[in-house]
Amino acid sequence: MNAAGKPRIGIFGAGWVGLVTGACFAELGHEVVVRDVLPERIEALQAGRVPLHEPGLAELVEGNVDRLTFTLELEEIVSTPIMFVCVGTPPTYSGDADLSAVWTVVDQLPALEERAILIMKSTVPVGTGEKVRAALDARGLAHVGYVSNPEFLSEGSAVDDFMHPDRVVMGAFTEADAATVASLYEPIETTVVQADVASAEMIKLAANAFLMTRISFINEIANVCEATGADVVKVAEGIGLDHRLGPHFLRAGIGWGGSCFPKDGVALKQLASNSGYHFQLLNAVIEVNELQKRRVLGKLEKHLGKLRGKTVALLGLAFKPNTDDLREAPSLVLASRLLAEGAEVQAWDPVVDASRLLQGVTFCESVLDAVTNADAAVIVTEWDELRGLASEEVRQAMRRPLIVDGRNLLDPEHARSMGFVYEGIGRAASPLAALPETEEPPTRQAAP
Repeated sequence: MNAAGKPRIGIFGAGWVGLVTGACFAELGHEVVVRDVLPERIEALQAGRVPLHEPGLAELVEGNVDRLTFTLELEEIVSTPIMFVCVGTPPTYSGDADLSAVWTVVDQLPALEERAILIMKSTVPVGTGEKVRAALDARGLAHVGYVSNPEFLSEGSAVDDFMHPDRVVMGAFTEADAATVASLYEPIETTVVQADVASAEMIKLAANAFLMTRISFINEIANVCEATGADVVKVAEGIGLDHRLGPHFLRAGIGWGGSCFPKDGVALKQLASNSGYHFQLLNAVIEVNELQKRRVLGKLEKHLGKLRGKTVALLGLAFKPNTDDLREAPSLVLASRLLAEGAEVQAWDPVVDASRLLQGVTFCESVLDAVTNADAAVIVTEWDELRGLASEEVRQAMRRPLIVDGRNLLDPEHARSMGFVYEGIGRAASPLAALPETEEPPTRQAAP
């Protein structure tokens, strides 16, 4: 306990979830020690550098420097009575969650003499808690409690999500452990959902699967809107005002990405399959999302013809704004497909460095640099800097005035009034919109 009577907290993993969790608990008055196995990450944090982009996180870490420490040493974590597991659980080739980091944590726990609680923040398959409980008991660690306390953080708003959650979910084997973990979140005012461990694990997976379903649904509606002349933005507005549905996650676009939806969706599908159930709806949801990313190429080809030799500006690379996360980002698929079609790709993002992932792409320092001499500009991430894209300056810089708005960020009428041909997602194209006829680049002659 510290001077304020709050228990010390140890955190396994200094990634995105671990850092946000540690910094926020420090803000609530706890002494927190965060451990990672990557020396370069710990060295950066010890020097005051937060190695990822998350609004408000660096300020929170700096403001709680007296209560927040970072270490490579296991002993500093296992001496705390509260231990959060915030390690990665990426998908394997089969689609199952890779729990090797979770089991490394469990296996590394020494023969603790004092009472402690191991709390699972990492997203794990249903049934993991039962297996961990059995492993702890088999090692003589029955006095170490286990609680499933899944995170519901969104990249770009994670600090606010932690401090103002819709709910805190916990599944515990004993009511005493559930009460102890619930007390850690004081003085946050929220609903505490207490469940058995398996149900807590399923809540996280089911919540993400339902959000994915809403996104794929509105994207399917958008595709039908394009075929019928309806405007998906107005359709979504009308749907969202129904109190039974609400407006959240009804923005049509080019599909989801990031560290959670793709991984958790595949993991839940695989969990169902391993249990003998074919999750047909989730299979369709995932397929719709994959196809949605590729519809952008069809829009480009509609106006430009073959993309060989054309220059396309990709505006935004992160899977969503206010983060530098490229995991499963639609930009990776788009860039790869464009390059495969023979197009030149000029890319811009205000925070992401994708040079190691995207070979053959020209990275630009500004939006204007990216669109210069471009045959088309594609809005991939809805960064605020792109809201003024439909400008005279951009129009003059581009070789052809075509904007494909993959996030419906711009006002179509304004863009067209500025001289652009505008293509949104689920929004009817102007019947008069057409680019000037252009010749295809000459075919290269094979060397004799």
